[in-house]
Amino acid sequence: MKSHVFKDMRVTISTLLLAILTLPCSFLLNHVTASVYTVGDQDEWSSQTNYATWAESHNFNLGDVLVFKYVKGEHNVYEVSEKTFRSCDASSGVLAKYESGEDEVKLNEVKKYWFICNIVGHCLGGMRFGIQVKGGNNATDGVFHSPIAPTPSSNFCATCGWRVIHYFVPFGLLLFNYFF
Repeated sequence: MKSHVFKDMRVTISTLLLAILTLPCSFLLNHVTASVYTVGDQDEWSSQTNYATWAESHNFNLGDVLVFKYVKGEHNVYEVSEKTFRSCDASSGVLAKYESGEDEVKLNEVKKYWFICNIVGHCLGGMRFGIQVKGGNNATDGVFHSPIAPTPSSNFCATCGWRVIHYFVPFGLLLFNYFF
């Protein structure tokens, strides 16, 4: 009788310890999958890049970060409303202004984001793009398809491996609990 009680207590303690240890791992796995994107990749934020095509090549999720790199004074970044995005008239509809030349924008809301360069002629010249930020780390298209965007391209999921690990951790916990 006594050995049965100790075995049950050992299983309960091991389950509790395992649960305590896996919570931080689960938290870290969720945050490891957040991505940092340099807008325009190696071309950065300049008038030489097709940003609609650049945005099409990425999936944007809650917690990701956009980094805008440019020569301060030659460009800027405005987060704007859709109306301002379409008209390129920043006299209204400006949600945020970035002008440092090394701006980081954390995508902390599930919504459509619109960005333009407000230097005269740059927005109308193509320095603008819109994206749809998704709530989770999924492989769906994160780009909001506006009329100025090209046709969708195929997407490659660079973080899928982490998601597989994340989903199999609970299964491993069940097996561990069953055998120990």
